[in-house]
Amino acid sequence: MTETKKLGRRTLLRGSLAAAAVVPFGGALAGCATGGGNDNAGAKQSTGAKSADNPFGLAKDSTIDAVIFNGGYGYDYVQFAADKVKAKFPNVTPKVSPSTQISQELQPRFAGGDPPDLIDNSGAGAMTFNSIQDQLADLTDLVNANNYEGKKISDTLYAGAVESGTFGGKLLELNYVLSLYGIWYSASLFRDNGWTVPKTWDEVVALGAKAKAKNKYLFVWGKEAATYYQTLAMQSATKEAGDDFRLPLENLKPKSWSHPAIQKVFQAMETCIKKGYFKPGGAGTQFTAAQAQWSNDQAAILYPSGAWIENEMKDQTKKGFEMTGAPVPDVSSNGKMPYEAIYSTAGEPFIVPSNSKNPAGGKEILRAMLSKDAAANFAKTKLAPTIVKDTLPEDAFGSTALKSQIKMLDDAGSNIFRFTTIGTYGMNTDQLVVWNDFLSGKIDVKGLTDGLQKIMDKIANDSSIKKTEAK
Repeated sequence: MTETKKLGRRTLLRGSLAAAAVVPFGGALAGCATGGGNDNAGAKQSTGAKSADNPFGLAKDSTIDAVIFNGGYGYDYVQFAADKVKAKFPNVTPKVSPSTQISQELQPRFAGGDPPDLIDNSGAGAMTFNSIQDQLADLTDLVNANNYEGKKISDTLYAGAVESGTFGGKLLELNYVLSLYGIWYSASLFRDNGWTVPKTWDEVVALGAKAKAKNKYLFVWGKEAATYYQTLAMQSATKEAGDDFRLPLENLKPKSWSHPAIQKVFQAMETCIKKGYFKPGGAGTQFTAAQAQWSNDQAAILYPSGAWIENEMKDQTKKGFEMTGAPVPDVSSNGKMPYEAIYSTAGEPFIVPSNSKNPAGGKEILRAMLSKDAAANFAKTKLAPTIVKDTLPEDAFGSTALKSQIKMLDDAGSNIFRFTTIGTYGMNTDQLVVWNDFLSGKIDVKGLTDGLQKIMDKIANDSSIKKTEAK
């Protein structure tokens, strides 16, 4: 199963939140947008002589301006790579700056012809890809270069890593993190209560009753993360109906949200809401505070998220929690895909503007990030794998969450899928309003469906928006 590229780690599940993912989380991908970068833009660019040790012609006395989304993964891992660049090129000055509002801070710089040399375009405030696509450098020379260990970078990456950022034959994004999405729970809490992870939505509802008997909720949500439940529903519906559901939704078709597969999931969620299995007040709760109600207070027992969740909540997780991930529940026992199928993709999109002052510097930091020790540093400190292969030890650095990710990827095999639409067209902000109302019980399944379809139809009917066909 192939489809077009996902724009940004967590633009679907993560919604307007700080980043991670997972990705991703691998599999075959195919980009099919048009446009590309102009690597020769700007006479004021710093340039140097190209060589095997300096494949992009980094000027030896130049400054590199990198702006990194400061979300669930922070930005210190990019500083780690920048320090490697500094060690290799002592007269170069890499400057790594954090940001939580990428679009707000950087769109004016793009408009003014002075963008940074490297950008991690993630988070709620990420720039819409279509708005900057024609101003991005082609990164094909990056993956064709050797890493700091002397190996060709493309030979060291997981399958699908390059394809996930390729548009019109050009590699315009380097998605760094391999991540996956699923249902997360405390293995120790489940073991102590004799609970099993639900594999169908009927089992989810039944577990809700068991949790309620223990004075616990089944689910919790925060206002900025209400659309996590949308991504959960989309995953279950894809496992049930495959491309019959996924492709119409991806391609903005009318009545996409009315497909029977996702309607059944919406109905199961509504049952849980009506039975009081969702902790009230989520629409007025900041998302990490809500997540702490799950990971620290254990007021709720399940949470849908991406693989960044462990790192994001590492300071607000109960000791002995044993955070563990599992595939999302099936709609029925005869779906198009097996229970083990997962939503997985490469994410955390890094871009190099073609008209920045030092695009060679942006590429050089990426080259350092793709070295084995930088990738291993990320996995160890962020508890998530990168697109670089062979950087995880068998014990997954003692992380139950990371170990469960490896198991989920192994169990899924080729049964991996992904979505692009929500991030591509920037629908999440509007969808959050609808989902907060639904999870709060203010609207029913029909209201949810109509609200989501109205948002999609507005994009579909706007001829000024460039459309990308998913396959």
